[in-house]
Amino acid sequence: MKNKTYNKKKILVVFGCAFVILFGLIARLVYLMVFDAEYYQEMAKALHEREREIKAARGEIVDRNKVVLATNKTVCTISVIHSQIEDEELVIQTLAKELELDEETVRKKVEKVSSMEKVKTNVEKEVGDRIRNYNLAGVKVDEDYKRYYPYNELASKVLGFTGGDNQGIIGLEVKYEDYLKGTNGTILTMTDARGIELEGIAEDRIEPVAGETLQISLDYNMQAYCEQAAMKVMEEKQADSVSILLMNPQNGEILSMVNVPEFNLNEPYELNTGVNEETLSDEELQDALNQMWRNGCINDTYEPGSTFKIITSSACLEEGVVSLDDTFSCPGYRIVEDRKIRCHKVGGHGSETFVEGIQNSCNPVFIDIGLRLGAEKFYDYFEQFGLLDMTNVDLPGEAGTIMHKKEDIGTVELATMAFGQSFQITPIQMATTVSSLINGGTRVTPHLGVAVLDEAGNEIERFSYETQKGIVSEDTSKTMQMLLESVVAEGSGKNAYIEGYSIGGKTATSQTLPRSANKYISSFIGFAPADNPQILGMVVIHNPQGVYYGGTIAAPVLRNIFDNVLPYMGIEKE
Repeated sequence: MKNKTYNKKKILVVFGCAFVILFGLIARLVYLMVFDAEYYQEMAKALHEREREIKAARGEIVDRNKVVLATNKTVCTISVIHSQIEDEELVIQTLAKELELDEETVRKKVEKVSSMEKVKTNVEKEVGDRIRNYNLAGVKVDEDYKRYYPYNELASKVLGFTGGDNQGIIGLEVKYEDYLKGTNGTILTMTDARGIELEGIAEDRIEPVAGETLQISLDYNMQAYCEQAAMKVMEEKQADSVSILLMNPQNGEILSMVNVPEFNLNEPYELNTGVNEETLSDEELQDALNQMWRNGCINDTYEPGSTFKIITSSACLEEGVVSLDDTFSCPGYRIVEDRKIRCHKVGGHGSETFVEGIQNSCNPVFIDIGLRLGAEKFYDYFEQFGLLDMTNVDLPGEAGTIMHKKEDIGTVELATMAFGQSFQITPIQMATTVSSLINGGTRVTPHLGVAVLDEAGNEIERFSYETQKGIVSEDTSKTMQMLLESVVAEGSGKNAYIEGYSIGGKTATSQTLPRSANKYISSFIGFAPADNPQILGMVVIHNPQGVYYGGTIAAPVLRNIFDNVLPYMGIEKE
């Protein structure tokens, strides 16, 4: 009886455990089939589907006349599918030969067990077509797009370039990425459990959507001519670099932005300095590339020197602390506190009016009117003119103004600031501020982006930019037009004079820090016609050798540019 009872208990326990396990399995099966079915269906589907990306064609960049500056070139991506390869050695030898790779590199790709392995991207289409014609099992040739720049170095630091994934890296390519990039498509194929594509089953394709075309204000012809002019003066003066900027002072459209030496946009990782890259460490090479890609017009600051006298004059005229008939005396220097600040003319200019002072670019005159204005008012006008803010140009990496704090501006600092020293701004900031002082008093936003176009070239979106009126009065602006025209007609800017055109402008020669290095920046800023400016130009020459005065070497560069550009713009001689 004891044995029977004991055995019955054992049977009950065994059956009880079996029932619990069976109930648990049924519950788990119900959960998997009902509540978690979608997840496992997706997993099963994924095991039998192979997805390949189709890259979208990136939108083109065209100039104001729709000349194509950045477009696409058809290239191929070569991949291998390990499970489908029938003759490994043939695949390795063929790909190594056609792709100009060593066999060991190709072997690692071919022998790697994966659903798909890329062997090489950005392969020329002719090479891709040859590989496709071999009909090698397990080798896939997908057509792709590579960014292509028809004019190589033209506007390289403005346009920028893309990376291996066709994504913008610098310049307009990254700033307008959302418009240019497009939407990638996909190719979906079915495979068996071994990963081999099933025959007779059609591919599912989601077609890519191409990016939109970006139209910019840059003019191809102006840009090309300015680059030639910049290269010429850089070689003649053995300068480190030259920047040239042309813009419409009425609306802020940038017509040309040059920073030589430029680099080849189709080979953006090759240094343009002639340095052997193999002698550089990875960090040194990256630093050299970053320096090569810098856009000096917006990324770098400098002491503007005498071109800043345009801004000092405008502030003092607006405040009423100087009039055109005021007279000054220049013995060749001014004593400010314990400093002797010299004029560029060692013997001095003697007695002169304010008009003659700006024509002569006389430092003592500007020291005097700067001190009349006072540090607080000077700083206020600095702020009113927008010099403490960014210009908001539509390019990445704009540098800000390097300026004294208001409370730190003493008499000496004020005196040197009045003629453009002891602080730093960017060339784009200088050009934008001067534009507002000679266009009637409206501060514009400098920009390149004009509109977005569809494939047929029809405009689908036009960009708008902020403006700020009342920077100075119209009277002050008209006075500045007259004064700066006299600088070119009779003063230090006479090398920019063109017969038949009224041109206003101002020269500058500033010394870089440290002063002991004896390095200079020569510059000239000019505009035409003087009484109704339609174009403003700026030339900045860094570290010229020999004669370095802005009026001597920078003004003639802009004169030659204007001599060609003004007729091209339809501005006729008077």
